[in-house]
Amino acid sequence: MNWGIKTSSGIVAIVATILLAIVIIGSFERPPIESVQRGYRGTGMVENYNPRTIATLAEASKLPATLPPLPAAGPKASAIYKNVQILGGLSVGQFTRLMASITTWVAPTQGCAYCHDTKNMASDALYTKVVSRRMIQMVQHINADWKPHVAETGVTCFTCHRGQPVPSNIWFNNPGPAHAHGMASTETGMGLVAPAAGLTALPYDPYTPFLEKDAVIRVQATTALPSGNLQSIKQTEWTYALMMNFSTALGVNCTYCHNSREFGDWSQSTPQRVTAWHGIHMVRDLNNTYLNPLGKVFPANRLGPTGDAPKVACATCHQGVYKPLFGQSMIKGFPELAAAAP
Repeated sequence: MNWGIKTSSGIVAIVATILLAIVIIGSFERPPIESVQRGYRGTGMVENYNPRTIATLAEASKLPATLPPLPAAGPKASAIYKNVQILGGLSVGQFTRLMASITTWVAPTQGCAYCHDTKNMASDALYTKVVSRRMIQMVQHINADWKPHVAETGVTCFTCHRGQPVPSNIWFNNPGPAHAHGMASTETGMGLVAPAAGLTALPYDPYTPFLEKDAVIRVQATTALPSGNLQSIKQTEWTYALMMNFSTALGVNCTYCHNSREFGDWSQSTPQRVTAWHGIHMVRDLNNTYLNPLGKVFPANRLGPTGDAPKVACATCHQGVYKPLFGQSMIKGFPELAAAAP
């Protein structure tokens, strides 16, 4: 009897070991891995890419078919349709083309009825119409006022939505557990697995302090001894959580922005670090100017656990790629989204 129990236990242990080994091995990326040198040899300025991952991301970054541009001639949309608040200066043809394109970008399955009462297209009764109007203004603001980040590539609704009514990689204020379990517990959640920090045990919410509030990100001292740098170890951990989030969002290593011999020195960093700096400030602007105020418009089921509106982060646009959609630009075909309406 004891022999049978021991045998069964041994078999269970062997099976468990094999399954654990499969899980561990499966978590590693198999070769080949492509390396791209981004700095002088010996500085560690190398980016590693998995060609299989790149192929998957490239497939997901295919642009949708675009309707041909229409002339600006003819009556204006505001003269024909009611309650056109921000795109009324477009011709009827231009306006209709943009509405059809936004439907393809955001709600291809639901169609016009996702935002409009089809019995009264002018009605603002559906919250989605009020939100979409504000989102069009946000896209115009990004393209007109945040060129230091988006340059001439720009963004459209498709950049984030990719054919989904609710974009991937949005976030809410995360109250999380009051404390992690164990001796390493802190009020930041240290000791738990943090999905937003690359599945590390770093603080679980790198968004709220930095992408909604304006907490100081830089924590590295510039001198060997303390001389005015009052940032704590906890602040350092939170900054590392944010950096891990950026790395995952863009599918890059630290050296995409930083020189590994001197992470804090701007003069030795890549140009992408400056672009990222503007991106951080842009995201804060969008969250506080456009998205947080919509908390009064969204229904309860679209709000976060603390009642806040959904917000954006770097991954909302980038979705694992160093340049959203691998740098493909759609804005040239939609100049009405390239500048804020008067």
